[in-house]
Amino acid sequence: MQDVVLALLVKEPSHGYDLRRRLAEALGPLGETLNAGQIYVTLTRLEKAGLVVQDREDVPVRGPRRKVYAPTAAGHERVAAWLAEGAGPRADVAEFHLKLVAAAESGLADPLALVEARRRELMRGLAETQRAVLAQDTDSEAGLLLEGIALRLQADLRWLEACARTWSARAPRGKGGGAG
Repeated sequence: MQDVVLALLVKEPSHGYDLRRRLAEALGPLGETLNAGQIYVTLTRLEKAGLVVQDREDVPVRGPRRKVYAPTAAGHERVAAWLAEGAGPRADVAEFHLKLVAAAESGLADPLALVEARRRELMRGLAETQRAVLAQDTDSEAGLLLEGIALRLQADLRWLEACARTWSARAPRGKGGGAG
């Protein structure tokens, strides 16, 4: 969550409620359980780590002046490093989706390049799994597990195809033209 919040701040300094709204919008129904308290705890941790600084709104839209958070140079570096690293073999779909949104919002990475890198990771994993399946008795417990892993990887690859279509359609609108 810290990296996603930090990446959203790269686009524009924000307060917690705005960050919560942007995350909930990106997650759709999955974001309904996200509360502002979680966001402020994350912001406090980022501030203690020296990755964000806070200020007050100059002119509040309504109500009292709110704390607005912005990334430090170290925060920018962390976001760039996070966007450059692979998703890993156990990446959660929602987590990777947020990485794509964060990449588009921050302008620090191309969502399509992230999708392609993830596709290559999954293809390697699928090839390794298929080799292992060939070495197993198909009726064995291990063979059944490997079949499940292969099916999951294939499903993730199909989802990435949908991601590529969606982000390709958004690309002509310009840099950072994604959701959010």
